[in-house]
Amino acid sequence: MPWLPELFTAPALQRILDERRREALLAVPYFDGLLAGDPDPLVESFAGEPEVHDPLRGRIKGVAAFRAFVTETSAWLQQHHASVDDGEHVILDRHGFEEVVLRLDTDRGMVDLPVAVVAEREPDGRIDEVRVYFTSQPLTGQQMNRSPLLQPDPDLTVPAAVAAYVEAWGAGDVDGVIATFEPDGYAREASGRPVHRGQDALRDLYARWFSQGDGGPLQTCALIDDGRACALEYNVMRSGTTSPLSPQAGLGVFLTGGSGRLAAVRVYDDTARRSQPWNDE
Repeated sequence: MPWLPELFTAPALQRILDERRREALLAVPYFDGLLAGDPDPLVESFAGEPEVHDPLRGRIKGVAAFRAFVTETSAWLQQHHASVDDGEHVILDRHGFEEVVLRLDTDRGMVDLPVAVVAEREPDGRIDEVRVYFTSQPLTGQQMNRSPLLQPDPDLTVPAAVAAYVEAWGAGDVDGVIATFEPDGYAREASGRPVHRGQDALRDLYARWFSQGDGGPLQTCALIDDGRACALEYNVMRSGTTSPLSPQAGLGVFLTGGSGRLAAVRVYDDTARRSQPWNDE
């Protein structure tokens, strides 16, 4: 997701299929469409005016702005010899999400950047809006303050384990957070490294975060859920009681294990707790 395959030229679509070693695609993944370098099928994939929310470029709306974004981003990706490793993806009737790791050759060396992309769709499959999430720190060396993209939805129903995680996170409750995980579950920070697996590693991770003043309410805004994997878009309201933080947009991907608890949590936001340990092995 999110681009409509039938809108690409046959040679362009075949190149994507060959690179992915597939015979067909339900949707052309986000970065594959950008790397193709042709704005036309991307523009036509939208139901109305294109609208994309990018962590570095902000809101891109309108055909002219979007065409410029595609051209510039495609050139930037090619300049940095970008390659894409697929992760989780869920495609439902009216929305979907995908996770990838974008590998880039930069002045700071090779960077593996985890990215999550959400698309809202019309019944015919055309896109209303695309929202992209990643931490800026691996690219720029600093964090950004990304304003909320969505309004909170107080009536949003989320899976029980995710709701328990959000509640425990808001309370800064280490034991409560750990109780939401499977015994061999893991959490991955926004930078993609390190991964913390198992009860002891998770306890150390969340104890460190909370001792640094992290935790606090998350406003839940939107959910994409297929019963096994879900993407929760939220607003981070503060970073602990002693470190005020203006509201920021974020997304978490939660995978459910066999017992109904969390097998994995992967976060995409730019608060200190998520992205700071880029070089912390």
